[in-house]
Amino acid sequence: MKHYIQENKERFYEELFSLLRIPSISAKPEHKPDMLRCAERLKELILEAGADKAGVYPTAGNPVVYAEKILDPSYKTVLVYGHYDVQPPEPLEKWRTDPFEPVIDKDPATGEEAIWGRGANDDKGQLFMHLKAFEFLLKTGKLKHNVKFIFEGEEEVGSGSLPAWVKENKDLLKADVILVSDTTMISDKVPSINCGMRGLAYLEVTVTGPNKDLHSGHYGGAIANPITTLCEMIASLHDQDGRVAIPGFYDDVVELSAEDRAQLARAPFDLEEYKKFLDIKEIKGEKGYTTMERTGIRPCLDVCGIWGGYTGEGAKTVLPSTAHAKISMRLVPNQLSSKITKLFKEHLLAIAPPYVKVEILEREGGNGFLIPISSSAYQAASKAMEEVYGVQPVPSRGGGSIAVLAEMQQILGIDPLLMGFGLERDTIHSPNESYLLRQFFAGMESIALFYQYWN
Repeated sequence: MKHYIQENKERFYEELFSLLRIPSISAKPEHKPDMLRCAERLKELILEAGADKAGVYPTAGNPVVYAEKILDPSYKTVLVYGHYDVQPPEPLEKWRTDPFEPVIDKDPATGEEAIWGRGANDDKGQLFMHLKAFEFLLKTGKLKHNVKFIFEGEEEVGSGSLPAWVKENKDLLKADVILVSDTTMISDKVPSINCGMRGLAYLEVTVTGPNKDLHSGHYGGAIANPITTLCEMIASLHDQDGRVAIPGFYDDVVELSAEDRAQLARAPFDLEEYKKFLDIKEIKGEKGYTTMERTGIRPCLDVCGIWGGYTGEGAKTVLPSTAHAKISMRLVPNQLSSKITKLFKEHLLAIAPPYVKVEILEREGGNGFLIPISSSAYQAASKAMEEVYGVQPVPSRGGGSIAVLAEMQQILGIDPLLMGFGLERDTIHSPNESYLLRQFFAGMESIALFYQYWN
């Protein structure tokens, strides 16, 4: 594979860049045409890589790209999942380069070459590795599997339309494993394979006081300020030990055994390096757990946005009518998103003081999942990555969420396998997203070897 990469890397760059240049931002309705344009381009690239057929299929939301190469019905079948939608690039002023004009440039901190641009890692860069590994195996006669591809355009907004499409096309999607590269490694020194990911419950809260914005001189001190009230309610959602203070929140959380915690602790982690990377003096989280455990095996609650009143230039002495917050809860396997959402809503309404009204909207949700590290697919992935990196990968728990994978696991009856090659330095979802070339190429090599070892 190394030789194939060297011979074709310039073509690989231009093909990937043709995807990265398309602003397929699923969160913004004005980019709806770009979603279709990106899906069509992806279909072209899959066909060029050697698929028997590929199509762009409508859903209730953004289209799904499905393709397949069926060599022999007796072969094992790999279903490759990825997403072609990307996060909004804002704030634009913090980008070193145009987010939708990808370039190869050196990392200012390390001097290593990387691909810079929105989607370079998440997930266009990572899904593209699968196309090129597939192309290599097919052209060299080494492919001994059937391969199916399913790429969606709504992962960044909760994959609202995909589960229904998967249910409708359950027979079409029959496979033995769901292969995914949309995750981050623990370290560039020691590779890792995610054996589980957290679920998500995401809500928007609106607190309303008076029926209109008021003069803060005429009314200040006489009525409740919705911003202050909302902040007080949010502050009460954690106790002094950093635990979420919603009754019933931890009822379904399974405590890991000492042996399981020791296995996860094999992953390298330097706390001082972590704090330096984030430019913080100290960490904060649930008492009794390490930083890695807090972001992998424990649930959490965070405010993702809060606003209200006047925030423009200059002064405006206004007592606002409303205040708003977006709240995310990351959930561990066994916690159901629907149950946690219900508990959150009941609790917030119960603690709301009588001088405000509270409205809660459900925005996104999905359950977490776990996969056995004893499976033949996991073992093949481990062997492949050990050959490429020279180090046996450690099992890890992903702190983020790909909620639709739990639903696909349930609908199709097959486990996902998460071979992710991103690094924390890639700053996905933030300005200056990038993807190191060495990880880009190592991913292709590892994926190709997975197919050779999984038989």
